[in-house]
Amino acid sequence: MASQIMGSRNWIAVASAEHVRIGRAGGFMQVCHGKAAPLRRIRPGDRVAYYSPSEVFRGKDKLQQFTAIGTVREGVPYQFDMGGGFVPFRRDVDWLKAEEAPIQPLLDVLDFTGGTRNWGYQLRFGLFEVSGHDLDRIAGAMKAALPA
Repeated sequence: MASQIMGSRNWIAVASAEHVRIGRAGGFMQVCHGKAAPLRRIRPGDRVAYYSPSEVFRGKDKLQQFTAIGTVREGVPYQFDMGGGFVPFRRDVDWLKAEEAPIQPLLDVLDFTGGTRNWGYQLRFGLFEVSGHDLDRIAGAMKAALPA
């Protein structure tokens, strides 16, 4: 597994798998219903993995999988008109070839879950920083080759 890039940070973003797949296909990410502030915390070269609690937005299914992983490209957050008056902020991401992977087998080995019952609490924030160790473990589960 790759080690953390010097000076880069590691993030978990949260969105439905349906929305993540749209972003993966378009080479971008959006978080927190299109808000700019969370995306301003992320820098080029940072690594990000998406966790999808469900298949569709507000879905009742429990997908609970990591659905994308990549590295943030150069640039800053920008707005994109999706029509219907929705103009969310985005960041460009180089998404890696990866398999979707369930979180359940990783709960005891990830720092942010630490084997606790309340492991999902941080996911409510939509975007949070994690250790390089965690992102490396997630990349391994997704069979993704993070850049060294």
